[in-house]
Amino acid sequence: MADNDKRTRRPNGTSSIYLGGDGKWHGRITVGVKDDGKPDRRHVERKTQAEVIKAVRELEKLRDAGTVRKPGKAWTVEKWLMHWVENIAPLSVSENTIAGYEVAVRVHLVPGLGAHRLERLEAEHLERFYKKMQAAGSKAGTAHQVHRTIRVALGEAVRRRHLTINVAKEAKAPRLEEEEIQPYSVEEVQKILLEAGRRRHPVRWVVALALGLRQGEALGLKWSDLDLETGIVRLRRGRLRPKYEHGCAEDCGRKAGFCKQRKQIRRETKETKSRAGRRPIPLPDELISLFRKQREAQDRERQAARQLWVDKGYVFTSPTGEPLNPNTDYHEWKDMLQAAGVRDARLHDARHTAGTVLLILGVPERIVMAIMGWSSTSMAKRYQHVTDPILRDTARKIQGLLWGPPADGAGENAE
Repeated sequence: MADNDKRTRRPNGTSSIYLGGDGKWHGRITVGVKDDGKPDRRHVERKTQAEVIKAVRELEKLRDAGTVRKPGKAWTVEKWLMHWVENIAPLSVSENTIAGYEVAVRVHLVPGLGAHRLERLEAEHLERFYKKMQAAGSKAGTAHQVHRTIRVALGEAVRRRHLTINVAKEAKAPRLEEEEIQPYSVEEVQKILLEAGRRRHPVRWVVALALGLRQGEALGLKWSDLDLETGIVRLRRGRLRPKYEHGCAEDCGRKAGFCKQRKQIRRETKETKSRAGRRPIPLPDELISLFRKQREAQDRERQAARQLWVDKGYVFTSPTGEPLNPNTDYHEWKDMLQAAGVRDARLHDARHTAGTVLLILGVPERIVMAIMGWSSTSMAKRYQHVTDPILRDTARKIQGLLWGPPADGAGENAE
């Protein structure tokens, strides 16, 4: 042993601290046993004896708590996130959730934070990254989704002892403004429905504006879900966004979704698990009539397609019977709004319109919740700032109709 290597000898298995020949202080700590049965000894080095003592004590605390990071090659943020989103997360969450995770990982997190060593990632790195995202034009909701994704991914890394703490829990999440509800007016709804009547699936847009069905719920509807005699539709499943892989023998140079021989690798629908999502909805007579017309139109398309028709029982289909692609449905909505001459809005705003109408009509809140598939009363309360002014205005109109306008000064400054 070199003269300047002042190593303090202790019993086997205990920690040791010494000054090395390189002029730095070193610590050796036994934290457990490796898979091959050999002791798992960890090494730390610092410039001063006080610093290395502190580092050794911290590692001993982690050892005693059973939270020491596993031995082996250190992960980068990129490698861990890709491993997590491809191999771990799909085992426990739905396809739609995975699709959201993949966008957050591949589009945002890997390009922005992927080069960091996983164990050296800090809360400040995340907070600066969220700020850069929003400065580059990302919405607060997008940054918030990215935050939720990495929080889950790092949580799994902690659970598997690749990390000792989840820094995403310490980082301040981007502030998420409450989504403003912007329902269409009666006049706008009438214009949209007039234009919808010229489309392949007029009833598709009526169920959005009148019943508030989510896109996945509407596109997942099958004729077996409808009882047109009693006027009830039962929601049981939701349409999933398609996911493709290449079907070509050689690289065609296109993304998988545009490959001419692409293969669908995700199921078409998933069953609704929540009680609020799995629900019966009553159909107005006009909607029953529209569904009957829809079935007649589909029968004509089936005859025209002949052997090309794939009978899967969906209410809304492609010209050959396949379930509608959500992306195709979305662009149809946008095109219809433009043709109707109404303001542009999200497809989800059609659902907001239905919720607003039901509340204005005085339908009891619990019934509105059942129809809309809301699981808590907080959703209904979000509509209050929209519905209350309309209801007060309606009350004033009724008063004027029945009793005439108030006398001059009546009702003003009254005590």
